[in-house]
Amino acid sequence: MEILENEILKIFDQHRNQIGTASREEVHRVGYWHEAFHCWLFSREGDELYIYLQIRSEMKKDYPNLIDITAAGHLLANETVEDGTREIKEEIGIDVSFDELIPAGVYNYSIVNEKFIDNELAYIFLYETNCSLHDFTLQREEVSGIVMVKWNEFYELWSYEKEEVIIQGFEINNEGQRTLINRVVGKKDFVPHEQSYYEHIIQAFQKIMRD
Repeated sequence: MEILENEILKIFDQHRNQIGTASREEVHRVGYWHEAFHCWLFSREGDELYIYLQIRSEMKKDYPNLIDITAAGHLLANETVEDGTREIKEEIGIDVSFDELIPAGVYNYSIVNEKFIDNELAYIFLYETNCSLHDFTLQREEVSGIVMVKWNEFYELWSYEKEEVIIQGFEINNEGQRTLINRVVGKKDFVPHEQSYYEHIIQAFQKIMRD
């Protein structure tokens, strides 16, 4: 964890102009704007679209065991947005080239709580995959499981039309074995990203479904 806190990130003003660099610890303590990479994986089965989500490891300092973006992380000071694909490989073991990603905009993402101030310039991408759940290899200190949710249920949850959805997938237990997941979850089981962030993701998925 200390190594992560010492990572050096580019920092920006509110107009997205770079103003220098700072350690990850300082970035979150002071609230500097910094770059992040978010990638949402999805697949199609017939007429059904599924979104893949990660379950954050219980070892995570922030939001352990909650459901989150398929793969995401900070961009280091010496990295470009294209380098963000390493997060996908590191966290969930899937090789993706940048030109396969579907851009979904840059979102000014801000969360303030008693632990940190997280002001991210989040570069958001979607990626259509043919991978099965068996193809995911997880970075255990970051991710403890991968689950799938039907697109229409994800939409209804974050549009206030439904309070719970069904997720299916697997989780790695303490013995390193995969255990199957098939359970009902609600918003409280997700990382508390801003409602407007989830609405941004919904709009991005709606666009690819129209195209």
